[in-house]
Amino acid sequence: MHRIERLAVNAGEKDLRALAEILVDAVDSGAAVSFLAPLTRETARDWWREILSTSHSGAIFLVARDQESIVGTVQLHPAWAPNQPHRAEVSKLLVHRRARGGGLATRLMQEIEEEASRAGFTLLTLDAKAGGPAERLYRRMGWTPVGTIPGFALDPDGRTPHDAVIFYKRLPPSGPGGDTRKGSRGSSL
Repeated sequence: MHRIERLAVNAGEKDLRALAEILVDAVDSGAAVSFLAPLTRETARDWWREILSTSHSGAIFLVARDQESIVGTVQLHPAWAPNQPHRAEVSKLLVHRRARGGGLATRLMQEIEEEASRAGFTLLTLDAKAGGPAERLYRRMGWTPVGTIPGFALDPDGRTPHDAVIFYKRLPPSGPGGDTRKGSRGSSL
């Protein structure tokens, strides 16, 4: 069984090593997650340290733990634009190969959607490699595809371009009258 929880932005070295391992594993397995192979654990750990320390204060990082360490993760980043306080982007849904096949990616996505709703977001966006397992997952989970961008990025081999499908998902406002917290991101809708 996996326990899903928020990751503190001041994550310890053990968690940073586990997150680096998941990212390296994803790249080694051919996942289109912004990095090229070979990705070293040191580079991956430095990237995690940087993203955790420089992200928007409203960013949410979820991790899934088993008895050994972190085996999955997903991120939510609020839109930077002042006229989009209701929108956030989901990124870096990663599950280590040793934990795949048991529905963990679905659970992480369900949890990040719930966290987003609680935070007052009503519109989420993301992109996925066309034809890949992530695209199939998002379609199954009710995400709406808006289009495909040809040649969006390179596969981890650094040579093969792939298309990306852009998705969105509307979330209901949290609570009976929407999120009523003062200064809530969703209160202006």
